[in-house]
Amino acid sequence: MKGITLATFRAARGAERTKAELRAISDADVEDIYRQRYWLAVRGDDLPAGVDHAVFDAAVNSGPGRAARWLQQALGVWPDGAIGPKTLLAAAGRDPVELVDRICDLRLGYLKALQTFDVFGMGWTKRVAAVRSEAKSFAT
Repeated sequence: MKGITLATFRAARGAERTKAELRAISDADVEDIYRQRYWLAVRGDDLPAGVDHAVFDAAVNSGPGRAARWLQQALGVWPDGAIGPKTLLAAAGRDPVELVDRICDLRLGYLKALQTFDVFGMGWTKRVAAVRSEAKSFAT
C-alpha cells in the first residue's frame, strides 16, 4: 500500500474508503497524499537540499510534527512541531550534512527507545542509515 495507512488514506480521501481501495491506490494518489500530508506539512520546498529528504522521510514514518521537532532540536530552536520562518532561517544558516546527521541521530534515538525496537529495530536502523546516506548525497 506504498507506505500509506488506512487511517491516512481515509483522512485524505474520505472516511468511507475501504482496505480494498487502499490496496488498489494509484501512483498519482500516493504522490498527492505524500505531497499534501507530509512534504508540504514539513515545508520541504523551503528546506535545504538533503535536509528536505531527511525531514520528509521522518514525517512519513513518524508524523510531520515529530519530524519538525527533530529538525528544530537539531537546530537548537524551540521545538514546537511547526516549521515556520525561524526554523527555516536557522536551517538556511547551517551545514546541511551536519544537520542531516543530527536529525537522523535524533530519529534513531527515538526509535531505539520504543518498546518494539527489538522486533522492528533492524529494519528501522537500515532505513535511517539509507536516508542519512541519500540525504547527505543530496546535500553535497
